[in-house]
Amino acid sequence: MARPTSRVSRVLMTGPLAPFTGGYGQELRARGYTPLSVVAESRQVARLSRWLEAGGMTAADLSRGRVEEFLVFQHGTGEARSQWSRPGLLCLLEVLRQIGVAAEEPTTSVASPHEVLLGRFEGYELAERGLAAGTVRGYVGHAGRFLGGLGSVALADVTAADVVAAVMREAAATSVSATQNFVAALRAFLRFCFIEGCVPADLSQAALPVTGRRRSSLPRGIGKSDAHALLASCDRRSAIGRRDYAVLVTLLQLGLRAGEVAALRLDDVDWRNGELVVRGKGSREDRLPLPAEVGEAIAGYLRRGRPASDRREVFLRARAPLGPIDAGTVSSTVRRACRRAGIAEVGAHRLRHTTACDMVAAGVPLVQIAQVLRHRSLQSTAVYARVDIEQLRSLAAPWPVTGVRP
Repeated sequence: MARPTSRVSRVLMTGPLAPFTGGYGQELRARGYTPLSVVAESRQVARLSRWLEAGGMTAADLSRGRVEEFLVFQHGTGEARSQWSRPGLLCLLEVLRQIGVAAEEPTTSVASPHEVLLGRFEGYELAERGLAAGTVRGYVGHAGRFLGGLGSVALADVTAADVVAAVMREAAATSVSATQNFVAALRAFLRFCFIEGCVPADLSQAALPVTGRRRSSLPRGIGKSDAHALLASCDRRSAIGRRDYAVLVTLLQLGLRAGEVAALRLDDVDWRNGELVVRGKGSREDRLPLPAEVGEAIAGYLRRGRPASDRREVFLRARAPLGPIDAGTVSSTVRRACRRAGIAEVGAHRLRHTTACDMVAAGVPLVQIAQVLRHRSLQSTAVYARVDIEQLRSLAAPWPVTGVRP
């Protein structure tokens, strides 16, 4: 006996997109959309199909620009924002392109000389220097702002005075830390320009370092009770709860950065040898011991929480379209857990501090802490020596007593 079909699942599709409903629904299901989500997306496509028909357009006329026009049209009709889905419409566009109905949009824009130079700079920093993609994006943005500030001055005519003026403008408009990032990017860009022959001399040293007051506060972690509360706040009966628990345990036990957790791949977990490959800054790879608690949490998520997908990343989005999480999701996972646990909100990096502070309290040598945190310089780890207050008290001189002469 056939199961009755719910009226909720019926979508009346008319217009030029009607013949492609089946393939579109199949692609949505392949991307992890639930049956109800498939219905909601199909209803939006039905509205799009009627809109195309009313405008005398066919499926072949659909493009990214048309999608944006339709979203504006929906806004004008007062359609609830919850019924909008740009990813769902772009998925339809991909389906139409795959079967040859919609044409690929040609890139007609011509890159300017500065854009070409910035593109070469980006490739150089990634390939030759091995910097992380996020760092390179920041460098390219700063370099573009430097070029934009030159005005009518050609790059080949730039002088040390122009470089100093650019740094001064940045310092007047932004914070000390932001200016320091600008100087680092500018130095890298000027060195690249000298190597490429775009400038006659290496002007990188003209970008003088920027100093400013830095807070001398101690590295701050969270207490053991708060750490337990974070983990206890995860509902491990649900898929997203198992994912959140695995993410939090990994952060607390191994002290990984948010981006490193998001970048973990299935091939990075060596179950037989109990090791984990971590891809950190500067394309660096390290093998860390895999604690039993971390391994159990990841295994529990893979078995009973991770959506079925051919993606190789360990942690995936909980909602369609399925794909890997990013560093922002890792940080938001920590903040959501803080709210559930009723403790002050902290970011993912605070849990990295927690790992280091716990090792200091346990008497672990700084050299070993540096290996776990994967610091290139021991100076980066030495800051955690200040958190051992009891040891520091033993070094302090006695406070002089008022009225007592030596």
